[in-house]
Amino acid sequence: MGIIIDKNTRAIVQGITGAQGSFHTKLMLQFGTKIVAGTTASGKGGTIVEGVHVYDTFEEAREKHEADASIVFVPAPFAADAAFEALDNGMKTVVTITEHIPIRDAIEVMAYAKQLNASIIGPNTPGIITPGACKLGIMPSHMFRSGGIGMVSRSGTLTYEIAAALTRKQLGQSTCLGLGGDPITGLNFIDALKLFEKDTQTNAVVLIGEIGGNLEELVADYITKERYPKPVVAFVAGRSAPPGKRMGHAGAIVMGKAGTAESKIEAFEKAGVEVAEKPGDIPELLTKVMNVKRQ
Repeated sequence: MGIIIDKNTRAIVQGITGAQGSFHTKLMLQFGTKIVAGTTASGKGGTIVEGVHVYDTFEEAREKHEADASIVFVPAPFAADAAFEALDNGMKTVVTITEHIPIRDAIEVMAYAKQLNASIIGPNTPGIITPGACKLGIMPSHMFRSGGIGMVSRSGTLTYEIAAALTRKQLGQSTCLGLGGDPITGLNFIDALKLFEKDTQTNAVVLIGEIGGNLEELVADYITKERYPKPVVAFVAGRSAPPGKRMGHAGAIVMGKAGTAESKIEAFEKAGVEVAEKPGDIPELLTKVMNVKRQ
């Protein structure tokens, strides 16, 4: 099963005629994702990209095609408008690949999506993949295989690396999603854990955190208070980052002790979550905690 997307998901690509939009549309189609239409702001409506019909507006695309999700490859100054357009036309899942969206724009999009009970993944995300069923994103799909491990990550590259390590150890994945690296994002760790808890395919969950913010501390507190029933392991990137230094993502900023790798690791350990020292340790840790859970 997996979460959020499956083999029945039908998606519209916003910004399909751009270099990134057209390139990744091709790869998503090859994966088996049902891309039903695309939109463009460059006046190329009426053309076809990778066999997909292109429209000038989202509303026009929805009049011709059934869809429940969109993926945004629109430049940052216009990405919020693209997200609003998708939400106004009934999309329940909007994957925003675009990075560095203005913070005020992002806040307004998240608030509107919440009113509509819709999910925003990103911005600045590699997307989401349910192996064997659907991919809405830019991740290299050959690193993933279907199985029972759910994955939620703040880092795109680490998502690929850890998924590949799991796959090599025959630990397939139910769904893997990137939360996004911008300061304001949609879905968070807790949202994902709630969905994975209800998913019968998911047997355990991997959380991939990084320095900056307090998302990891919040999810550790949630795991403790709710006595989360499925095994969880974690990795926190940025152990060697100097205080006050931004490392990669706009959201990865450490101020004093707040947001440090140490504070996040301590919170996870207090919650009973095994924390890997290196990404390659995760398959072994997963096997360990899953075996303990079975006893």
